Amino acid sequence: MSNSGLMNKTAGGIFWSFLELSGRRGIGILVTILLARFLLPSDYGLIAMISVFFAIANALMDAGFRQALIRKKDATTADYSTMFYTNIALGIVAYCLLFLSAPLIANFYQEIRLVVLLRVVGFVVIINSLQFVQVVDLTRKLDFKTQFKVVLPAGIISGLVAVLMAIKGFGVWSLVAQMILSPLIITVSLWCINDWRPAWVFSINSFKELFDFGFKLFLSGVLDIFFRNLYVIVIGKLFSPAITGYYFFSTKVRDLILQQFCGSIQKVTYPALSTIQDENIRLKGAYRKVIQAMTYIIFPAMIFLIVLAKPLFLLLLKDKWIPAVPYLQLLCIAGLVYPLHVVNLNLLKVKGRSDLFLYLEILKKIMISVVILVSSRFGIKGILIGQIVTSFVAYIPNSYFTAKLIDYSVMEQIKDISPVFLAASLAGVVMFYSERILMIIKIPLLIVIFQVLIGSSLYLVLAVFMKIEIQQTLWGICKDRFVNISPR
Repeated sequence: MSNSGLMNKTAGGIFWSFLELSGRRGIGILVTILLARFLLPSDYGLIAMISVFFAIANALMDAGFRQALIRKKDATTADYSTMFYTNIALGIVAYCLLFLSAPLIANFYQEIRLVVLLRVVGFVVIINSLQFVQVVDLTRKLDFKTQFKVVLPAGIISGLVAVLMAIKGFGVWSLVAQMILSPLIITVSLWCINDWRPAWVFSINSFKELFDFGFKLFLSGVLDIFFRNLYVIVIGKLFSPAITGYYFFSTKVRDLILQQFCGSIQKVTYPALSTIQDENIRLKGAYRKVIQAMTYIIFPAMIFLIVLAKPLFLLLLKDKWIPAVPYLQLLCIAGLVYPLHVVNLNLLKVKGRSDLFLYLEILKKIMISVVILVSSRFGIKGILIGQIVTSFVAYIPNSYFTAKLIDYSVMEQIKDISPVFLAASLAGVVMFYSERILMIIKIPLLIVIFQVLIGSSLYLVLAVFMKIEIQQTLWGICKDRFVNISPR
């Protein structure tokens, strides 16, 4: 495929992937706000306590096969069908492990309610195993339009049910209902819309080939999930369910934004760039665009959220959530580096170097363990500051192999993202101090709206003044999709 053909197809994929994630995250933000008004921080704390074990069970079901199948250039019917049966079997095994270990997990936290919660929520792992190949099939085709049509209704229906249950006083079970309904509706819809069906084939050779690549990603994924949630485990063990809830809710709010933008770009660029995995010059050019696009959006989003955290919490949530404001602000600082991690690790998968991926994960997890051991002595704020330290320091090893594989060094990356960071920081400072002037309005909602307008406008102007090229590229994509849409 030519450069222009790949770019057009990728841009279209990003457009629909962004809409899909926008719908999902937009609904997610609205539902999260509504639920938080009716639920207690301790309700979120209970879900936080089981989240790591649920995530590991999902990783066991996936086992890295998703990335391996997406990356394979000439995937066959045998490959698809083998993975379908493999993931169903792994999903059943993962659920059984969750079911049996539920009492031990509840005993660890000294919270008996977790037994039933784990055994009910665990069904989602089996549900997800049934949609695995359907999602891979659409992703390989860069067909995110169909996924958008499926995900949006699922988010709306599951969100409405959760909010109604919360209003009726179902507490934590409102969150459980949302966690089960959304994947269930998505799975059923995918089987109705997509025409892929499994054949009665199971290829040992296909399994071995995909397993060889995917297993290392699986181990890396489990390590990442465990250590990413190690903060929740430590906080849940050392502090109350309420404090755990503040932390979990803050990560949920931040990640709704991080995964919205980074997820939509990464989801499309991985299968698209896998097609040029052996062309280093094209890869470097593409990754420079990707890292610039991600930081162009994430840097202002995180900085603006730091500034607006308290006003937004006061405006949208009840006073019981105000203690979570500094949690969110510190997590957003750590989140600034997230797109850099995503891009550098994504390259290793595109290049098929799952061995290096695993090596990096082990190295970083050792570092995280040491930092948590030290920072936990200084309370919850110490743990959060420790998370910032590990996020920034981990960027160094993550970017090392990118320099080796496609000659995209740390200094080049920093040079590419510095103008964006400077523009976003200046806009954030002006937004922060503008609140003092806007206080004369005395209407909290209008103050926040004007702050957002001031910060966003200044950021766009600074981007033009500083000649940030990615802004023109992104505007061109938006113009092409919204204004100059023509039959192809």
